[in-house]
Amino acid sequence: MPAKPTQLVGQSSAFLDALERASAVAQLDRPVLVVGERGTGKEMIAERLHRLSPRWEEPLVALNCAALPESLIDAELFGYEAGAFTGATRARGGKFEEADGGTLFLDEIGTLTPAGQERLLRVIEYGELMRLGSSRPLSVDVRVVAATNEDLPALAARGRFRADLLDRLSFEVITLPPLRHRREDIPLLADAFGRRMASEIGWSGFPGFTRAAMDALLAHDWPGNVRELRNVVERAVYRWAEPDRPVGAIALDPFASPWRPQSSLREAPAAGNEDGAVRLPADFRASVAAHERRLLEAAMTEARHNQRKAAALLGLSYDQLRHALRRHELLSGGAAPPA
Repeated sequence: MPAKPTQLVGQSSAFLDALERASAVAQLDRPVLVVGERGTGKEMIAERLHRLSPRWEEPLVALNCAALPESLIDAELFGYEAGAFTGATRARGGKFEEADGGTLFLDEIGTLTPAGQERLLRVIEYGELMRLGSSRPLSVDVRVVAATNEDLPALAARGRFRADLLDRLSFEVITLPPLRHRREDIPLLADAFGRRMASEIGWSGFPGFTRAAMDALLAHDWPGNVRELRNVVERAVYRWAEPDRPVGAIALDPFASPWRPQSSLREAPAAGNEDGAVRLPADFRASVAAHERRLLEAAMTEARHNQRKAAALLGLSYDQLRHALRRHELLSGGAAPPA
C-alpha cells in the first residue's frame, strides 16, 4: 500500500470507540473485519492495524477485490504457474506471497469469488496456498484485514458468502460510523483538509471558512462520507482566489452546470402516456418485471456489457445485478459476459 497522508481526525465518541477498538486488536495476530460505508476510512483503519502491530516493519499490501474481473482475482491473490491459463507465459506470485510476513488488506471482500473464498479460508486456517495451475502448497505468514460496505451475515444467510470464512474473518469487527452520525467532527476534518490544500497550493496560512460556508458543510448528509468532505473542502480552497479571507464558497456538486449533459440512460414514457398521467396495468407483476428487464438491458448497453459499471449505473451491488440478470435470463447466451 503506497504511503499517503493519513487523516484519522475526530473527537466524536462513535469515532473514538472505533479507533480504540482498532488500537487494541492491532497487537493480536488475528484477522479483523472493517465495516463501513464508502468513504468512511476503512483503508486507514487497516493501515493503523498494521502500523500498531508487531508486523509494522513488514509489507502492507492492499487489493480491492471489486476492481478486477472475476477471472483475474484468484490469480492476483494466489499467483499462478506458467501455463495455468491463456496468457500465463511465466509463473508469478500473488498478493499473499507479496505480503508474506506482513498484512494483506482485502477491500470489498464481499465481491470475492466462491473459489477465492474457499482458497482464502485455507490460507487463514492453515497458512498454505496453491498458485493456480500448481499442486504444490506454499507456506505464507500473513495477517488478513478485510473490509466491506455490505451486510456479510445477510449474504452468508443467503448462501452468497461462506459462513465459515465469515467466522474466521470476524474475530474482531470494527464498524465505522458514517459522517452524518459524527457531525461534530466535520469542522475538525474540514480544517485539516483545508490546511493541507492551502499548503499544497502555496498559501502562507489557512484563513478558515465563513460561518455560511461551515453551515453548508454541517447541513450536508455526506453520502460519500469523509472522502466526499475532503474533495469538497479541497476544491473550495483551491478555487478561492483570496487567500487572506475565509473561504466563503462551497460547491457540493462538482457536476452542477447548466450545460451538464443528460444521461442516455433514461426511463421511456409508457406507451400512450405522453401527458404524464399514470395508466394502471392489467397485470402489475408482469408490468414491473418488464420494466425491470428494460432497465437492466439499458444499463448493460450503456455500460457496454461491463457488469460492474452497469451495477453502478443502477445503484446496485455487483451481486444484486448478477441476481437480477439471472432472474431475467440475461446471463444466458452470452448476453451478459462477466465484467
